[in-house]
Amino acid sequence: MQNPQHELRELESLLAFYRDAGVDCFLGDAPVDWQEHTRRQAADRQLQSTPASPSAAAGEPVSIPAHNPPAAAPLRQQAPASPAQVAPQGQPAVIPDREIIASARDLAASAATLDDLRACLEAFDGCNLKLTAKKLVFSDGNPQARLMFVGEAPGRDEDLQGKPFVGRSGQLLDRMLAAIGLDRSSTYIANVVPWRPPGNRTPTPQETEICKPFIKRQIELVNPDVLVFLGAASAKNLLGVQDGIRKMRGRWMSYPVAQREIAAIATYHPAYLLRSPLEKRLSWRDFLSIRSRLSSQ
Repeated sequence: MQNPQHELRELESLLAFYRDAGVDCFLGDAPVDWQEHTRRQAADRQLQSTPASPSAAAGEPVSIPAHNPPAAAPLRQQAPASPAQVAPQGQPAVIPDREIIASARDLAASAATLDDLRACLEAFDGCNLKLTAKKLVFSDGNPQARLMFVGEAPGRDEDLQGKPFVGRSGQLLDRMLAAIGLDRSSTYIANVVPWRPPGNRTPTPQETEICKPFIKRQIELVNPDVLVFLGAASAKNLLGVQDGIRKMRGRWMSYPVAQREIAAIATYHPAYLLRSPLEKRLSWRDFLSIRSRLSSQ
């Protein structure tokens, strides 16, 4: 017999999956056995496709077993959706195309300060992720910092608080920074994509391409001495490299901005380190290299 505590953990995991996928209500109060319903539908199709018997050809009625499909479960009145779940009036979903990307590029280039850039993102309606996210996750830390971190996209905790890296992976990043004598007041943190994808899925190439001009302008405005890519996705998108993170991490590269080159390095994403703690030793080497690079400049 299965342990009740084990069953409870499985149920909690299932509910957490539905929550992260955006499910926030039940549509019916009564369960429906859809497997049985599917079997009955298949039986109906088989009966309809069976050739008529001689008695049917002679005009005699053929008895077909009747069945009643499961009644639809009564719908419970759904609570009104939150503003984050419904596109604001006048902001329908858009189809990503080159015009949208060009518009994002022009809008990002027009921002003279980080505050301007944030305002541009808040007004930008070209990325459909904005329609499902609760908050814009723009940045955290010190805009004057010499060290900047860039991840891929925010998760659930970040979407709720509007700040990057505040969940479990963010707490690990804080401990890693403290190990080399730094904290968020001496760093600047952002993501390539500033809105959480539904269910924490990976951003599509189109979504990333639309958001890319904004993070590139963000890097230009911060103008750090050292740029750290957390995970392969952000490094591939902004550096144009194709190597995997195992081959890429720990290797110093250059990120070009106007009139200069920024020292750049990729390391494991903290979320990956939570799943693979043995790799922390390699990230420790990367952070020691980052500290050494900051000291030498």
